[in-house]
Amino acid sequence: MTGWAWLHWIGFVVAVGYAVFLFSHVMYSRYLFIRLGREETEKARNGERIRELAVQMLGHRTLMKDRRSGWMHLVMFYGFIVLQFGALDLLIRGLEPGHHLPLGRGYRYFVLLQEITIVLILLAVGYAFYRRYIEKLKRLKRGWKPALVLLFITGLMLSLLLTESMRAIWKGEPFSVYSPVSSTIAAWTGGIGPGAAELLFYLFWWLHLLILLAFLVYVPQSKHAHLLFAPFNLFWRTQGPPGKLKPIDLEDETAEEFGVGRIERFTRNQLLDLYSCVECGRCTNVCPASTTGKMLSPMELIVKLRDHLTVRGAAITSRTPWMPAFAFANSEANRVALSSRSMAEAGSRTGAGSGRMKAAEMVKAESDSEVNLIGDVITEEELWACTTCRNCEDQCPVANEHVRMIMDMRRYLALTEGKLPSEAGRTLNNIERQGNPWGIHRRERSGWMSGLVDGDHAPSIEEAGEFDYLFFVGSMGSYDKRSMKITRSMIRIMNEAGISFAVLGNEEGNSGDTARRLGNEYLFQELARSNIELFHQYKVKKIITIDPHAYHSFKNEYPDFGLSPRIEVYHHTEILALWIQEGRIVPTQSLEERVTYHDSCYLGRYNGVYDAPRIVLSAIPGVKLVEMERSGNNSMCCGAGGGLMWLEEREGTRVNVERTKQAAAVQPTVIASACPYCLTMLGDGTKALGKEDEMATYDIAELLAMSIGKSYS
Repeated sequence: MTGWAWLHWIGFVVAVGYAVFLFSHVMYSRYLFIRLGREETEKARNGERIRELAVQMLGHRTLMKDRRSGWMHLVMFYGFIVLQFGALDLLIRGLEPGHHLPLGRGYRYFVLLQEITIVLILLAVGYAFYRRYIEKLKRLKRGWKPALVLLFITGLMLSLLLTESMRAIWKGEPFSVYSPVSSTIAAWTGGIGPGAAELLFYLFWWLHLLILLAFLVYVPQSKHAHLLFAPFNLFWRTQGPPGKLKPIDLEDETAEEFGVGRIERFTRNQLLDLYSCVECGRCTNVCPASTTGKMLSPMELIVKLRDHLTVRGAAITSRTPWMPAFAFANSEANRVALSSRSMAEAGSRTGAGSGRMKAAEMVKAESDSEVNLIGDVITEEELWACTTCRNCEDQCPVANEHVRMIMDMRRYLALTEGKLPSEAGRTLNNIERQGNPWGIHRRERSGWMSGLVDGDHAPSIEEAGEFDYLFFVGSMGSYDKRSMKITRSMIRIMNEAGISFAVLGNEEGNSGDTARRLGNEYLFQELARSNIELFHQYKVKKIITIDPHAYHSFKNEYPDFGLSPRIEVYHHTEILALWIQEGRIVPTQSLEERVTYHDSCYLGRYNGVYDAPRIVLSAIPGVKLVEMERSGNNSMCCGAGGGLMWLEEREGTRVNVERTKQAAAVQPTVIASACPYCLTMLGDGTKALGKEDEMATYDIAELLAMSIGKSYS
């Protein structure tokens, strides 16, 4: 081996060794930062996890919701798998000239596949550049960082082609149909002699290697860390019902706080979310709070928590979070996720007029506990802007759980700090004292019965004796005058169909969903246990409710507190669809309405009930069902979820008005819903737009009652 060859090998070993050292340091640091979180207690069902990982990672199921970017990402994903072998082949060619991957006669087909892949990736990169910098999609960040990654990829592809073309000239190889692109480049540069081609071969070979190693070091320190963390995040995603909140052990006497008030109080799975974020903006693009001008951006929330974890983790573990440290000393990557207010305060402390701390100052601030998770990193306004609709989670290609994090921080504010918006505090007090958000007396809960007419009857538990279904009316159906019409319509339908049912009357309690979503886990657990005791006492077998929030709580969250698994829980649209299919209910009267249906978040994204409401509507003669642009699993929230029904919107435009505009765009005569909260919000939306005479708002049960000639509307 010549001296030059030795130098070539030594340079290769040093470059690769240094890059691997930097990469390993960063990855181990991130691993230690994630380990700061609490251990998950969820029992793993690995078979389900593997299937989900395959569907999401190999099939790009969520990414393909946006077909254009989905196909672009699919090309890059599978292209880079092919090109990993191409990179290995190139290393062999550069270190041992005359050798290549031992694929026998199949090698030429590999070379052809590689060149086709390179062209496809370059086209995908061009399209990515177009979408970000020319089309300027609102959800995509611009700046030099995203462009740097595109340059990395372009450099890798071009250097691979140029290396192969120079090798062909150097070795005197003729044009090959198995390497059409590099052969064409070689033909265009045929004036280069073999000696110069050899020199250029090694120049491009080293360029490819250095770009590859720089990419290796850069990836875990950028948004492209999702390439490394997302597969683990997809595998370890929370299983079970979507959006189900985990109970807090309120009797734990060793607990210093309830909820999450420090980044280390999140679970390790939640911290893994932070490094898995793609920063694609899909979550923020569909967030009802963000799109109506509120402070909350789900993507920015994740990014700020990630930056905070990195700096906080560095302070706790005493590890340098960025490598090579000198290259990142004053970069934007060293920013901590501070609010504008706290950053200005930090600037005044450090004398930095810009209000931005250097890395060492950030770590010191973290170690001195000067940075608060809630207040400095994430503002209370952001937390209370969330409607818990889960559209962000549904659109996230790496399975991040934004809502769970927000709820954990709300729980901290409510249970540990006792800090709530005034309306939320008033609502919780009313629920605690009288069992409903308005504070109306408990004894008036069955007041809706006085409006029953024409022989309709709602038997009490004692009166019914044996019964098949418990009709859980809920607070909206019991106290809200508009929602009472839904309740009475259901009573009329069940009487007409000869259903054996009973109601609890004044014994009925609040489901507790509002309390839980406003962060008061203590009140929720108290209400849940009380309701469960009542259900068991009366030997309830099946529950029907018109409230998707109560439906979700009963079906998915009450079992954690002892609800018998033998009790079946139905939303009224599910059971109405079933009764129609069984022939118990036969809609006969034509309504002649153009109806658009609004999917409730807690019925749809939380519980996957999309077909049942449409089955009911389709069974009604004269109804022409038209879909809004945002429907099904991409339906926009009405604005009432997460307890926000009881909070006043003070920023931006009203969510319910924006949703009503989307409904109006398809020119319906009726907006149908399957949730009393949604019905209220959409009704208010039509009034705000001055369209209440053009578009009526009805629950599906009301429309069905009209069609069987038994209307309360």
